[in-house]
Amino acid sequence: MMNEPLSSIMTRNVVTAGPNDKLSVARDIFMSNRVHHLPIVDGRKLVGILTTYDMFKFNGRNGNFDSVLVRDVMTTHLATLEPDDKVGSAAELFLENLFHAVPIVKDGDLHGIVTSFDVL
Repeated sequence: MMNEPLSSIMTRNVVTAGPNDKLSVARDIFMSNRVHHLPIVDGRKLVGILTTYDMFKFNGRNGNFDSVLVRDVMTTHLATLEPDDKVGSAAELFLENLFHAVPIVKDGDLHGIVTSFDVL
């Protein structure tokens, strides 16, 4: 299992948002799709990721979700893997960094996402 490519376990139809979307749009996506990690794309290019924890931190500062854009809250320094990387690589990344999801990209384009649950 750990030597299989990530393409064999990744979610391909990824729910995404754009950097110019309002945080209220992202909040609605989180709630309606029951996801905790939202890749942020410009076209197909991955430009960031937003998590429910990011939203929690923002809300704790008494933020207004309708007046702030996703790009102002998202994380832009990303760890990514490629579809041909092995499942074991994702497991190591999760353990070393305490991540719970990693976007799967090729040539900058988002191809999928793998979560710690997928690896388990």
